[in-house]
Amino acid sequence: MPPQLLTEINSPVRESRLSAVDKLSRLAHGADLTMAAAARMALRHLTEDDSRSVAAAAAAALERSSVRVNPDRVEFGEVPPETPRLIADVEVEGPPLAVGAATVTASGPGLRAMLDGRRLRIVWLPRSEWLDGSVTVRGPAGWADVRVTGQVSSGPMSRAALEARLRAAAGVVTAGDLRTAQVTVLPPGPLPPPPRPVAPRRRRHLGTSVLIAALTALVLLGGAGVTWALVNNRQPAPPTVAAPSLPVAAAPTVSAADSAHEHGASITKVPLAQKVRSLARPTVAGTIRVGAEPEGVAVSPDGRTLYVANQGSKILSVVDARTRKVSSSVTLRNTPRFVTVSRDGKLVYVSMYEADKSGSGVAVLDVGTRKVSKHLATGPQPFALAVGPDNRLWVPIHSHAKLEIFTAGEQHAAGAVAVPENPHAVAFSGDLKRAFTANHESNAVAVIDMRTDRTLRSVPVSRSPHSIAVSPDGRRVLVAGYEADAADLIDALTLKRTGPFRVGSKPQSVAFSTDGAHGYVVNEGGNSVTVLDGRTGKVTATVKVGRSPRTIAMSPDGRSAYVTNGADNTVSILRVGA
Repeated sequence: MPPQLLTEINSPVRESRLSAVDKLSRLAHGADLTMAAAARMALRHLTEDDSRSVAAAAAAALERSSVRVNPDRVEFGEVPPETPRLIADVEVEGPPLAVGAATVTASGPGLRAMLDGRRLRIVWLPRSEWLDGSVTVRGPAGWADVRVTGQVSSGPMSRAALEARLRAAAGVVTAGDLRTAQVTVLPPGPLPPPPRPVAPRRRRHLGTSVLIAALTALVLLGGAGVTWALVNNRQPAPPTVAAPSLPVAAAPTVSAADSAHEHGASITKVPLAQKVRSLARPTVAGTIRVGAEPEGVAVSPDGRTLYVANQGSKILSVVDARTRKVSSSVTLRNTPRFVTVSRDGKLVYVSMYEADKSGSGVAVLDVGTRKVSKHLATGPQPFALAVGPDNRLWVPIHSHAKLEIFTAGEQHAAGAVAVPENPHAVAFSGDLKRAFTANHESNAVAVIDMRTDRTLRSVPVSRSPHSIAVSPDGRRVLVAGYEADAADLIDALTLKRTGPFRVGSKPQSVAFSTDGAHGYVVNEGGNSVTVLDGRTGKVTATVKVGRSPRTIAMSPDGRSAYVTNGADNTVSILRVGA
């Protein structure tokens, strides 16, 4: 870093530091990646400047020099069971640093990704009924997340259904902002290579020239393979949609524009989970007997497996969601408390500690072998842990007023965030890059910037917040006030609180429906689940479950919710969507 610039950064004169921010911003956008990374580090330091104007200018410059993806969502839609792979291309935006030293990780069953220049190729090899995963680009310019969803149909699609889907996809291409659509036919064979990098456009055209999606399916007649690549030469209308192509005897080139003009078709572009509509009045659909005093529960990304942490028997019950029976039990070395699953479904994390806080740590279960592969060392009393959209494991440490953050392969926390006493749970808004913690003794929710891992502020809530959840759109936060018998809603962007809303006795756990229309509050003292309107907080129903219910987990398809009943040694199954 030039000595003169260092002098301006450390100057006691506000105007000099503001000048330094401007120069650092230019360096962060430069081709010298080492200098650009150093400039971003200096900008991050200046976001804590005593001068509000300097801090705000540095934060804005840091944001402008961060990595971005366009679009930030890919929806492959519903595909036939025989589909071999689907492909979508996303553009990585930002300064040269955004791609010069970036790495890519994919989390989700059958999800793969590769980065070539500014093009991020996302490949889905359908391996399960549901896909709700993510692809993350991470580097010195920060990180950006692409949510990827898809569904495998329960049976082969009829030719008529496939024709309708193709016509609908063509309708999207021409009925929106796309004036020119290119359909490319590729022969069968190995996965096509990533596209060559293209020269970036001027900043005023930022976000254009995006390859919206590629639609790939195996053509059974004649063994031919067809890949559809829809290329957008104007600003796309999000979200991105990808769908299977129509089986044909040969692989001719098709005009999407002509097809759409002929059929006049259109498609409603909605997130996958929103295809299931949540119910204002759920019903109990059954119970599952598990170990002694079940506490935490989590559902695998494909919805087929439940993991239940049983405090009384020190085992993790692995439950087949279809048969509603325990398929195996994993003995843990300490008392299990809460559980979460990695985004790709390959690992299960279980927080553990004894009544005297000894034995604190996290057990890591390998799903393939159903054996504990390692233990993570944590502070005392790790509580309701969660895997964030950044693929890191966030662990609230109740007794030390902090969050410990683990990255892949780490035995010890790679970072920590101080929060008010005492954090019970953590939830995330991926779009806003914010994490939220419910802090029991402080009657507050801490708001954390996930780009810097620093607490932004605290929001006062009802007494003894025990649990927290963020709506699927990342815009609303639901909090349970254990000693207030109430719940609160917080706007994730403005941080404005509404409520409290009266619920049952001792609300212990909260969750949102997959369409965001309803919130669920588990009342430990009332042996019930209160259902709230997810936007207004109005109570729509109260559902009786087992004795001393503790936590709740949603199935990825939005149809079921699972509630652990600590005093009954059971899990209640709620039908919450249709």
